Parts: sequence; structure tokens; C-alpha cells
Amino acid sequence: MSAETSVPRPRESGVDISDSGLFKGLMSEAEFAFAFFDPEGRFVRANEVFSDVVGVPEERLLGRTPTETLTADLSQLVTHAVQDVTESDCPVTERARVRSTEGDTRHWALSFSPVHDEQGQLQAVALVGADMTESRQTEEDLRRSEERYRSLVEAQSQLVWITSPTGAVVEDAPQWRAITGQGLEEYLAHGWLEAVHPDERRHTEEVWKEALRGRTMFEWNYRVRTRASGFRHFEVRAVPIIRHGRVVEWVGANTDVTPQREAEEMRGRLTDQLGAAALRTARLQGATAMLAEALTVEQVVQVIIDVGRTALAADRSAVALLDLDRAVLKLVNGGGVPEVPGATGEEVPLSHSSVLTMAVNSRRPVFAESPESLKAQLLDAGGDEEVLNGFLATSDERAWVGLPLLAAGRALGALRFSFTRPQKISQEDGVFLEALAGQCALAVERATLFEREHKTAETLQRSLLPDRLPVVKGLELAQRFRSGSRHVQVGGDWYDAFVLQDGRVAAVVGDVMGKGVKAAAGMGRIRNAMRALALTNPPPAAVLGGLDRVFDATEEEEQVTTLAYMVVEPGTGEGTLALAGHPPPVLVSPQGTAVLCDAEPGTPLGWPTTRKQFRFVVPPGHTAVLYSDGLVENRKRGLDAGLSEICSVVTEAPPEVVTSPHMLLDFLVDRMLAGYEQDDDVTALAIHVPAATKSD
Repeated sequence: MSAETSVPRPRESGVDISDSGLFKGLMSEAEFAFAFFDPEGRFVRANEVFSDVVGVPEERLLGRTPTETLTADLSQLVTHAVQDVTESDCPVTERARVRSTEGDTRHWALSFSPVHDEQGQLQAVALVGADMTESRQTEEDLRRSEERYRSLVEAQSQLVWITSPTGAVVEDAPQWRAITGQGLEEYLAHGWLEAVHPDERRHTEEVWKEALRGRTMFEWNYRVRTRASGFRHFEVRAVPIIRHGRVVEWVGANTDVTPQREAEEMRGRLTDQLGAAALRTARLQGATAMLAEALTVEQVVQVIIDVGRTALAADRSAVALLDLDRAVLKLVNGGGVPEVPGATGEEVPLSHSSVLTMAVNSRRPVFAESPESLKAQLLDAGGDEEVLNGFLATSDERAWVGLPLLAAGRALGALRFSFTRPQKISQEDGVFLEALAGQCALAVERATLFEREHKTAETLQRSLLPDRLPVVKGLELAQRFRSGSRHVQVGGDWYDAFVLQDGRVAAVVGDVMGKGVKAAAGMGRIRNAMRALALTNPPPAAVLGGLDRVFDATEEEEQVTTLAYMVVEPGTGEGTLALAGHPPPVLVSPQGTAVLCDAEPGTPLGWPTTRKQFRFVVPPGHTAVLYSDGLVENRKRGLDAGLSEICSVVTEAPPEVVTSPHMLLDFLVDRMLAGYEQDDDVTALAIHVPAATKSD
């Protein structure tokens, strides 16, 4: 076992390794060994290549430490590397020798990198391993060749040449001419500079002349044209021979360093390949994490645009969804496709030849690395040559990628990336792009289902809210409903106000906990039951008691529903109030002071309790505000802090605001949500009793 530590690579963050489909579907096809460890050093994931290398099945690795599963020397290396990454938060690269099941020794380069979540906290340590056996063997062969060549050069006193004090060649150098293929007359006439690579000749000559003028040592390196018309790398050192203060000649010795340079270049290429593979893996994991968080098709498209720009350096990215009934592709972001041959607007018929339609129809990736390649492929697919020529003549695009979006073998649409320059698509890039398309297809399917449910639930929720509030003399009502469902499912917030048979007004704000269609449907049942009970027996305590019985009969035990219900007399403001686990109303005076109702909060509906009602008066000129918890509570602000803050906010309202229920609700909602990300519906209902006038 041997180990070495190299310079850390740049940190990759925001990577999610939780997608088992990605790991099993993609990593099983990779040629590299992959494994992930939690911060305590236990295995979280490992692919088949890693399991084959260590000789331990994946199921025996998961949840265990290297010490429990690997050989002593390998477990020590892995344990120390994971510990170093965890403590330093920096990548570590190791070299390891592992004996395979066939008995031969394989050399592996192991890269350990920290994986962070969105908050920058260490989530895991990722191991990427590459089999370096062949490269090590190549390096060894090159090293032996270099040693033999050096021995030969030393035996022959290197490639020695001699010039006059002015730098002119005056003696033959058979060893030099044997390599360069120069004839004697050519060498004596033009010298060694004629064999130097043209790109380096001028600079080499300038440095050589500077050494001649200063009588200083000439040390340089350059490429030399060989007899076979290739080039080899040489290092040269020439010194002046000085006698009695005068230069009598220059003696130079050349050393062929081509094997060394080639070995360095090969090591660099191998390092670059390993780094590129790790970077592609990290980028795919990052894209997968972002796609997993995308809830709408619009958000999926934005992720694809970002990935196309950052990971592929694509100039344009587009997503098109398939409308199978109409046999067209609908462009979700029309700007990603400046012009499609034979199509107009934001729809591309499947009968027209384009990168998008070819990918969908063939269900295979389309890689066109140049306009000629695109034209040839589209013509083979039955494209119109005249239309294609027109498109290529006017478009600034010069390379294209088309990827089908497939879910369970069913085509959902296609991705399109384009470049304004010819673009070489490597095999590794192709694997990355196909994996990206697979993740995008899953995200599109999930987003489509979400948007469908979201639209249904939102329609249901709004249909269950009253179209307008009753107009009653001696009372002004106002409501505000601000949905928090832009990026989440709709909730169960609701409000209602209606006139009872005796002329009083019933007002209620409720909250059915949960999201989506289920919460909206539960809200509808409770609202309808409350109306029926209130119109039959309006006292708040009786209504809540009846709702408890309805709740037990119709709702699930884990369902939590709260509400605040009051009955108020127009003109006088005399009323009664009952709470079922809901935040207390706030009473706002004409002078801008706010008081929270101190009525007993009660328990949510369906909980065994004796319901109580309390006298609650809204004096003329005052306003009572009922609201849902979304107004005062969020992830960064607790309920108690929110209740204190709403009273404080009221005191900052101008006089004209506190006397207008509509302006007051706008003021409260805007100020209470300022500086916070809205993560819940906000519902508020204001009951204002106008101040008595002299005419009254």
C-alpha cells in the first residue's frame, strides 16, 4: 500500500447524493469507482466498480466503516483520508495498490472530496477512484526508456557542438546531424538554429545572441526537427571558453528530454481526465438536486438553462413538451430556439425536421457538431434541403444537441442546446447529457403532475370562498386573502361572513392544516357545516359544539382545524366570540391602539372539550380583525412574537388607515410580511363599526 497527497481541487457544494435512481442508473455505467461516506466515516453509497475493487458487495459496505469491511492497509488509507477531509474540509488525493481477485496488482488514484449542503455544512465525503495501472505501466516504460537514453548519451558525451567566438559553426557534430538529418554542408553553413522549431527559432536566436554579447552561459530549451520530420524536446547548455580574457570558442551540450516531457504531458492529461470526470459527476449531482427542488415546469426550464450555460457553455437552451394529440412540440421557452426550420411560433410539428423532432421521433440523442453534420442528419431524416439551407444561412448557431425526454419509455418532449461555434461532443459529454435528460424527464413529469393538482386545488379553494361580503347598514366588512401557493400547494385557509335571521352578522376565519386538494376539500366541508349550524342555532358555543360532532363524523383523527367565530350586532358592535384553537382577534381603536382579545383560545375542532363563548364588543369607530396564523407566524417568527408585533404595527398606522377597514388590512398584511418569505396562506377579515354621526 502506498499513498500520496496532492494539491486539493476546487470545492464543489450544494451536491445531493440522495437520488438512488441516479446512483444506480448512472454510476453503474461509469468506469470509475465511486463511494460516499457520512461525516462519521461510514459508507453511504458505493457503486459496483468500487465493490469489485475492494472485493466486498455493496450491501455489506453500507452503514459500516472501512475498518469493519476493508483490508487493513486499504481501510487505514480510506479512514485517514475521510478523516482528513472531514477535519480540513479540503479535498485529498491518494494512491493505492490493490490486489485483484485474479491475483494481479492494480494501481488506483483515489480522490476524496467534501460534499456540502446549501448552507455550506459538510454532508458527506465523496470518493472517486480511477484505475491508473496502465498509465503507471506507461510511465514505467517511459522512465526505463529515458534511463536507457540517458545512459547512451552519457556514454557518448551527450550531443556536443562547438562554435566560434561569434557563434558561427566551425566543427562537425555527427551526433547532432544523426538526429536532425542535416548534411555536413548544411550544418556548417546554417548551424544548429536551422533545426529549431520555427515557432521558437526567433526567441532562441535572441537569447543566444544575448549570451554571446554578455559572454554568459546560454541555457535554453527548444524543439528540434528530427530526421523523420517530427520534433523532439532538447535542453541546451553552452558556455564560453575564455583564455587570457578572450572568448576562443563556445561549447554546447544538448540533452534530449522528450520522454520526460511526454511523461509530464501524459500525467497532466490523466489528471485532467480524472478531474473532468469528477467535475461532470459533481455537476450532474448538482443539476439533479436543483431539478428535485423544481416544482413547476417553468422552474425545471430555468434549471436546464442554468446547467446549459454553466456546465456546457451552451449559448441557448430550450425545453419542448410533446402534445401527442396534436402531434406537435410546444416550446416552453421560445427564446431558446431562435428559428425552427419549417415551423412558426412556439409549436414545432413532429412532421418537420429539426433537432427537437429528430430526438423525439428517434428517441435517441442527436449530436450535430457542425452545420454540415446537422444538414446531413436532417436530410437523412427527410428534411427539406431548401429550408435547411435558409435556416443555416440566417442562424448564428454552429453546433446542436437534441435529447429526448423519456419517462418509462414514453416521450414527454425534448431538450435542445445550441452553440454559436462548432462544438466537439465527447463520449463522456454524451453520457453526461443523456443522464441530464433522464433527470429532466423525471422533473418534468413530476412538475406536470404538481401543476395539475395545484390548479385543481387552487380552483377548489377559491370556489369555496365567498364571492363578496354582505353589505349591512351599521357595519363595514373587508377581507384579504394572499395565497402562499406560488411555490407550494394550496392550503386550507378560509373566511366567511353572512347575515343571520335576526339581522346580526356572523364572521369567521378558519384554517384547515395541510396542503393540496385534501386540505381544500376539508375546508369546504367545515365551511358548509358551519353555515348550516349558524343559521339554525347561531350562538358561537353552540356552533362550535356542532362542528365538533361533524368533525368527528367526517374528518380524519390526525386532521387539525382551527377557527375564530363571532356574531356581531350592526350599529352597536355588541357581539359574542368563540375560539377553537385559533389566534385571538385584535381590536383596533380610532386612536390607533391595538388590544388582543383575552378570550380562552380553546382547542381545535374535534378535540373533547366544553365550548365557551365570550362577550366581544366592537365599539363604534373600532375595528375587529380576525386572521389566520400565516399573518403572524412563519419559520423565522414565533406565534408569541407575531402577536406582539401585530399590535406594534397597528400603532404605526396613520389615522386615515385605522378608520378604514380596507386600508387597515392592506397595511397590516404588507407590514407583517415585510422582510419574511411567505410560506403559508394569509387570511384576514375586518369588522368595522362606523362611528355615530350627529344625524344618527
